[in-house]
Amino acid sequence: MEYRKFAEIPEKVSLLGFGGMRFPVRDDQPENIVEEGVQALIDHARERGITYFDTAYSYHGGRSEEVLSGALRKYPRNSYYLADKLPIWLIKEAADTEKYFMEQLERCQTEYFDFYLVHSLDRYKYEICEKYHVYDALKRFRSEGRIRHLGFSFHDTPEILEKIVSDHTWDFAQIQLNYLDWEMQDAKGQYEILESRGIPCIVMEPNRGGALTSLPESSAKFLKEVHPERSLGSWAIRFAASKPGVLCVLSGMESEAVVDENAATVTGVTPFDEREERAVGQAVDMFLKNKMIPCTGCAYCRECPKQVNIPKIFAAYNQYLVGKDNFQFYNAYSKLKAEERAGNCIGCRKCMEHCPQGIRISEELDMIQKLVVRINEIRPSNWGEM
Repeated sequence: MEYRKFAEIPEKVSLLGFGGMRFPVRDDQPENIVEEGVQALIDHARERGITYFDTAYSYHGGRSEEVLSGALRKYPRNSYYLADKLPIWLIKEAADTEKYFMEQLERCQTEYFDFYLVHSLDRYKYEICEKYHVYDALKRFRSEGRIRHLGFSFHDTPEILEKIVSDHTWDFAQIQLNYLDWEMQDAKGQYEILESRGIPCIVMEPNRGGALTSLPESSAKFLKEVHPERSLGSWAIRFAASKPGVLCVLSGMESEAVVDENAATVTGVTPFDEREERAVGQAVDMFLKNKMIPCTGCAYCRECPKQVNIPKIFAAYNQYLVGKDNFQFYNAYSKLKAEERAGNCIGCRKCMEHCPQGIRISEELDMIQKLVVRINEIRPSNWGEM
């Protein structure tokens, strides 16, 4: 395992961090975490030298904090770094910052957070942050020792990022950085702002919710031609880890094999050479030609009042785009419960308020529903009923 530290963060932080947003679950229910499975994964991560563990108030229907901290409790508190995030969208008055922060300390059964973030800042959530003086409250908690390092996670443009880091002094920032978003969402511009100011960068979504580990063959072939022995996931992890301003790369690892592979990838990591850069560029160009929906599967949209399973629908559609296989799409879509399907969308757009990617979800669901109807009209009878 490789470790990094910066002037502002002198701790020995593992370059690979364990994300608590995608724990194994039962019955596709986010809150129904397989706790024994999480314990085994955390134990294996510790064995591989991982010291940074990340969670948030909203992950897994509010259960991630409890389960992750419970799995870590067997280890000395000073042997790992726990990161948590303030649910800024729930702040309705100034007192709410302390209310939720204290609740999180209680959930995690800890006296302090090593890394604490204002969660998912964009221009609108930053207005909440300023209106209710959130930064001042968190700065006080830091002075009291209940926060060791104060930062924020971010989903917006470089211009908004520039304002946030100019208005206040932050110890670190977390951005979505991967080779697809390097240009598409200007992760490059965001990273360069942080690097120019000496602000250490935590990377989220290095695999873009798994999209870069399961590229369509038309994209994957460019990477395989250069390194046929390497997995697609290792390319994505290495791209993020190779940036010198990166302190830690988060990954939601669902098996010990993935932990092993990612740990090996960040050990002795080197920047891409010219041939590798060209291959990644070709893979991205081909990926974008498929016009895939840029969903990372974060499930922030799952509070849909009609229970539409937006991440599963988008995953089925993106897989359909790989080969335009009607049966494959029909088969995947048929596994959704009736109430989870696209046709139940009422266009309320509440989901769009929570989507970090800015996806026009209602419009995409309407388009997918039309595809469902079209395929249903032409399907052979032996496919069964949907």
